[in-house]
Amino acid sequence: MKPAISMKYLFIVIITVLTLGLSTTNSIAQDTWDIEGTILTEYDLVTGLQVPWEILWGPDDMIWSTTRLGDVFRINPETGAYTNVLHLTVYGGNGAEPGLLGMAMHPDWENTSKVYLVYNTGTSWSNAMERLSVFDWNGSQLVNEEILLTVDGGGIHNGSRLLILPDNTLLMSTGDTGDGGASSQNLNSDNGKMLRINLDGTVPADNPWPDSYVYSWGHRNSQGLCLGPDGTIYSSEHGQSNWDEFNIIEEGRNYGWPDVEGACNGSSEVAFCEEFNVREPLRAWAPCIAVNGIEYYNHPAIPAWNNCILLSVLGGLGGQHERLSILHLSEDGLEVESEDQYFSEFNQRVRDICVNPNTGAVYMALNGPSYPGYGPNIIKEFRPGVNDGISTIASELADALIYPNPTSDIVNIEVSEALLGGEYKIIDYSGRTVITGKITSSFVTINVSDVARGSFYLRIQNGKETITRTFVLK
Repeated sequence: MKPAISMKYLFIVIITVLTLGLSTTNSIAQDTWDIEGTILTEYDLVTGLQVPWEILWGPDDMIWSTTRLGDVFRINPETGAYTNVLHLTVYGGNGAEPGLLGMAMHPDWENTSKVYLVYNTGTSWSNAMERLSVFDWNGSQLVNEEILLTVDGGGIHNGSRLLILPDNTLLMSTGDTGDGGASSQNLNSDNGKMLRINLDGTVPADNPWPDSYVYSWGHRNSQGLCLGPDGTIYSSEHGQSNWDEFNIIEEGRNYGWPDVEGACNGSSEVAFCEEFNVREPLRAWAPCIAVNGIEYYNHPAIPAWNNCILLSVLGGLGGQHERLSILHLSEDGLEVESEDQYFSEFNQRVRDICVNPNTGAVYMALNGPSYPGYGPNIIKEFRPGVNDGISTIASELADALIYPNPTSDIVNIEVSEALLGGEYKIIDYSGRTVITGKITSSFVTINVSDVARGSFYLRIQNGKETITRTFVLK
């Protein structure tokens, strides 16, 4: 059991909350949002990961995250504490689109604890490859890499979302690697496709084309995959300049790229669609808003989002469209009836989302304000319900508290016994460390009067575990 925060400082926090209001004192809680009568409380769960790309709710009730620089993190959703469970050497990373990308967990986790990852290897665009590998989870690290599949990679358009299908096969999206779509319409290429793969890496016997991984073709760069409750496969796909798409993926269907963008209209597109049985999107956007990770939501905690697709929006190369879109589906899931938009106020590229199946909370990975994904990189939680009691406050302070927030002259840190002896850093949102020190007692006061005003985060690391808290200097 974790040691409780001292009653002395809990009393201080409670008094401060009553005086100033929760949103300015609790180092995790940031704001509240009214979703048609449901209040969501916003938290900065983890700050400072280097371009989180995939976030998944794991079968161990932890959040698993890949980062484009090659790290896999396992995050405690109750405290935000995280550990690095794998580092890979990748091509790309922080300054480019490729790197470590998609992730999926074995469906029989209890008996077969394996994690599937897609990442780019090589040293340049000309020799970049895309590797699908599976790793064993030994309880603390991912080990024993087995390479299942290698396809051509590139500096852009690597796709790489992974999805376990109801029949326990694996669906993998691949991009056209910037070749203009030549590979997308070539059934002898694995690029610009949806690939269906047995969990051991072999070709399923019932795939549309014998001895081929190809499940659907004519894709440009799909970076969102999820399942509806009846097994419907949904995807989001990047367009070129216009017509990002939201699709239903069907076996053997052609999705048109580069001959068709968006719906089938215009004489040449209509002719191509008729000849190649093109599946039109449920919804398309022009200009491109850069659609990304998607998740089906159906939890009583947020009734307004039931039977909806949560769609991450990066905002496009010019920005201004960053948001979380809520796509309201028809009862049969075959049409999008309307779209609501949230969280554009952050001006942050939304890369991916996941859902806590226990509480209905939604987690959102942000990749900073500009392409291709610089800081601040934050994983936010939107938790149904409002903090309205001392017991809730006490539970959130069980690992680390930073207050007052905002502050001007001093910042107080109070931590649990597990973090004693750790090192701390105060880091600005450009990634620059401004203050460092050691956690020598459960209560530390830091003078920040000489630090430039702005947004910062505290990072405490003790052994393999790291925890972060955001705050503002005014």
